[in-house]
Amino acid sequence: MRADTPEHHTLTNARGATAVVSPFGATIVSLQVPDREGTLGEVVLGLDDPAAYATQSFFLGAICGRVCNRIRDARFTLAGVTYRLEANDPPHHLHGGSRGWYRALWRPATATPASVTLTHDSPEGDAGYPGAVAARATFTLTDDDELRIEMTATTDQPTPINLTHHGYWNLAGRGDVLGHLLTIAADAYTPGDPVVPTGHVASVSGTPLDYRSPQRVSPELDHNFVVGHTTGPLRRVARLHDPRSGRVMTVHSDQPGLQVYAGKFLDGSTAGRGVVHAHHAGMCLETQAFPDAINVPEWRNQVLLNPGDTYRHTVVYAFSTDGA
Repeated sequence: MRADTPEHHTLTNARGATAVVSPFGATIVSLQVPDREGTLGEVVLGLDDPAAYATQSFFLGAICGRVCNRIRDARFTLAGVTYRLEANDPPHHLHGGSRGWYRALWRPATATPASVTLTHDSPEGDAGYPGAVAARATFTLTDDDELRIEMTATTDQPTPINLTHHGYWNLAGRGDVLGHLLTIAADAYTPGDPVVPTGHVASVSGTPLDYRSPQRVSPELDHNFVVGHTTGPLRRVARLHDPRSGRVMTVHSDQPGLQVYAGKFLDGSTAGRGVVHAHHAGMCLETQAFPDAINVPEWRNQVLLNPGDTYRHTVVYAFSTDGA
């Protein structure tokens, strides 16, 4: 893949780090940051052929919407009207359906050497959702080696909105992520049956999901952690450390949930930059509202957007090394 093709925007900072953003799916297709020796290396999974992003089914590096994660039984009810969505993860709806925003061509709005803003207009009835939505995503690479993603959306009718960045991280740039050390600032998670949350919150204490201190990444991770109770101030929600390269990534978010997915469904059918995307070749740290929140009365306000209000979601991926 050529990062200088017209459809991509390359962000650079004073330290030499680079991020490449594609308007297709508002996708981070490349991010290079230094290891403990100061050598730049790739830390996200990407594809060599830009056209391949339209056919892959792993949401590589994209923004997922209108509603990321799953909606139980592919339906929800607002104001007495039941909306039926595509059950693209039978029987559930996943990441906005098979033609979600990760397959939309976003429009560039503004760009500088360190930042780019993309916009997307989603019409009434798009993927079965009510209301027309106008969305924006701004990607900024700071001189402190932080990738900052700011997402906003407005609507003309009540509708659920829950966006996430679906990047697959591998701080070593090769191999699998099962040797990475993960810390999550969460005392609780949302149990599923087996995947979609039941609407309850459970303690991580005494379970394999207790990542309050650094633990190796479990291959079975695909869970939503409670890192807040409402949308709130930006706070650290996770830390990922690769002992091989020395790279450290801390995740800061203003969202109540963090979906942690260890890439167990990657199957080797995609590859890029000499890396085959086999099981656990990358992992996702998806900041978001709780999955299926629109169907859980206690969680509904996390995702329900009304006319006159603005959905706001900021996530910051900050990079450093263990030698710093």
